Amino acid sequence: MGKKIIGSFFTLLCFFSFLTPVYAANEQTLGDLRSTYNELLRQKQENDSLSAEAKAEIARKEAAILQAETEIHAAEESMMQAEEDIAASNERIEEMKGTASEVLLYLQQMQGTNAYVEYVSGATSMTDMIMRIAAVEQLSDQIYRTIDDLEAEIQRNEELKVELQKRTEELEAQAAEYQRVIEANYDKLEEYDRYALDIDNQVEVARQRLETYEKMCSETVGSTADSVVLTSCSNVPVNGGWLKPLNYGIITSTIGYRWGEYHNALDIGGASPFEGTPIYAAAAGVVSGMVYEYECGGNMLYIDVNVGGKAYTTYYYHLLSFNVSLGDVVTQDTVIGYVGGYSTSKKHGGYDGCTTGAHLHFGVANGYYDPKVGIKRANVITPPGFPNSSGWAFYSRTQMYNG
Repeated sequence: MGKKIIGSFFTLLCFFSFLTPVYAANEQTLGDLRSTYNELLRQKQENDSLSAEAKAEIARKEAAILQAETEIHAAEESMMQAEEDIAASNERIEEMKGTASEVLLYLQQMQGTNAYVEYVSGATSMTDMIMRIAAVEQLSDQIYRTIDDLEAEIQRNEELKVELQKRTEELEAQAAEYQRVIEANYDKLEEYDRYALDIDNQVEVARQRLETYEKMCSETVGSTADSVVLTSCSNVPVNGGWLKPLNYGIITSTIGYRWGEYHNALDIGGASPFEGTPIYAAAAGVVSGMVYEYECGGNMLYIDVNVGGKAYTTYYYHLLSFNVSLGDVVTQDTVIGYVGGYSTSKKHGGYDGCTTGAHLHFGVANGYYDPKVGIKRANVITPPGFPNSSGWAFYSRTQMYNG
């Protein structure tokens, strides 16, 4: 009898163990959500600081380039003035040489025709004669001194041109280096800004998830302690299976690498007009993240689900609009949004740079979404009931791919 009781006890224990959810040690808790949110906030602050630093460095180097360009302009003007001065000096030298030649020729003629003697001998005194002789010689000497001064001025201007050219080259090299620094900082800024968009998105989704589960756990288990396991306070029923997110469609792009980047979901298109087609939840769950008009993905929706006792994240991108709110508990009959991808694309005047036509980007990943790491490639699976191959069409939500 005792053995029967013990046997029955173990039978019941196994039965209730099968019915009662057993939470794995690595399941997410409220503490995990808080830790993720705080870490992302820290990363955002660091990113903002680096971005501000890059912008400040760009401003400094742009001011330095402006100063260098001002100095280059002044040097170029000085070189032009030096060239004008050289030209004027050369012209003056030629004039003085001509004058000197005329004076010498005149003196030679005077000396040969006694005019010089007459000029000198016409002096009224010895002093007057000496002065007359000296005046002729001084006139000649003055001409040659002037020529020497002009040639020296030309030499100085030539040296100034060389000096200014050297300075101009130094300034141009300096400006080029500043430009390289600016471009490097723009590269950093672009990197930071791209990351800032990501980090802003991650921070927002982390906040959404934390607030959603805090509210849910407070209502269901009466606690928001760090140790509370998310699945323990979820009021989402366990799904027995999956349904298609659309009433019909055809796979237009698969999971895997394309154009050098990893594509983490199936793209599902359909006959025109496909935009505006209702999208259903592929499995019942909690709306745990909503991103509006993101630059690559547009309106994006994340739903935490439990299928067959296992946690998954379902995600839907390029939505025309949402039909649910954050924290909503959805069923497989809930219209969660509408297909976008055409009017929302940048190509057609929208905001989404990662689409050119109407389609749904539909994905499933193991585990609940962690905004800090995003959709990890290792966790992505082919949505159940679908093949990972282009061209496969379905015509009802219950149609399954059988291989």
